Amino acid sequence: MFSWKKLGNIFNPTLSRPRAWMNEFAQCPTPFILNDQVLRVYVACRPQRGTDLQYVSYPGYVDLARADLSRVEGVSATPLMPLGNPGAFDEFGIMPSSIVKKGDDVCAYYSGWTRMRSVPYTLAIGMAVSRDGGTTFTKAGEGPVLGLSLSEPYFVTGPVVRLIGEQWHMWYLTGRKWLFEDGKHEPVYQIARATSSDGIRWTRDGLPVIPTLAEDECQDIFSPFFLGGKWHAIFAWRRPSAAAGNYRLGYASSDDLENWVRDDSQVGIELSETGWDSRMMCYPQVIEVDGRVLMFYCGNDFGREGFGIAELSTYSEVPRQAGLGR
Repeated sequence: MFSWKKLGNIFNPTLSRPRAWMNEFAQCPTPFILNDQVLRVYVACRPQRGTDLQYVSYPGYVDLARADLSRVEGVSATPLMPLGNPGAFDEFGIMPSSIVKKGDDVCAYYSGWTRMRSVPYTLAIGMAVSRDGGTTFTKAGEGPVLGLSLSEPYFVTGPVVRLIGEQWHMWYLTGRKWLFEDGKHEPVYQIARATSSDGIRWTRDGLPVIPTLAEDECQDIFSPFFLGGKWHAIFAWRRPSAAAGNYRLGYASSDDLENWVRDDSQVGIELSETGWDSRMMCYPQVIEVDGRVLMFYCGNDFGREGFGIAELSTYSEVPRQAGLGR
């Protein structure tokens, strides 16, 4: 169905180290049309790793020239917002993964990290608002807009939000359990969906949106987009074991945003033979810019070397019965 042309590794913070807090990683690259000249890409970055390997993740942005996406025009001077207070859900990390414009407001949805003792971390979903067009953000509150619940006791993370008419839709990741193998804990998580009338109070059931191909498969960022009269989504998936744990991309389609058919054979993009995305592709985000359908994504080591772009070059229909239903 799809064929994508890779445009390369656009931003690699390990080469330029533009800020002390932006030395490694540019995870969850989330594009946003800032103005006629600039495509802004929101990312989550880290300081250079310390000896204790206890990461902290800060939210920032990279500005690309809209007429030449290979040209970096600038990066944020400071993080978009401060990390949470001691004990807060976002004390140790903020990872933006969805930007939605509502009137004059720009709403950012993000994953907040906090450390745990028995397992490495837990996560919840926060929201912040910018009233200067998307440069500075103020949190909606000190707590999450989507947190743990009776049916989702481990974590929720990775929100992708779409405002369609007056209805807000969120696809996010819900933690199913933690595994312990090869001396370390590995989470298992799947894509779920929530809806809202205001973007703050959400209704959810925690049910999986798409099936898994194997037991304990992990699914990551789910990016829906409308093309050719139907909805499509690119997402990342992996098996949790260290030996087979590298993300790759999958595909699903829907006519109603509720029922999705999975068929990864139609995704139209694979790992490169060598280079920055030869072992992993993850955190996909799809956007249409000036008539071009672009996919932003991260490569090896969960985006340690930043992000790249692929452009949709071919699209054609295939029979729906080829895939797996919800």
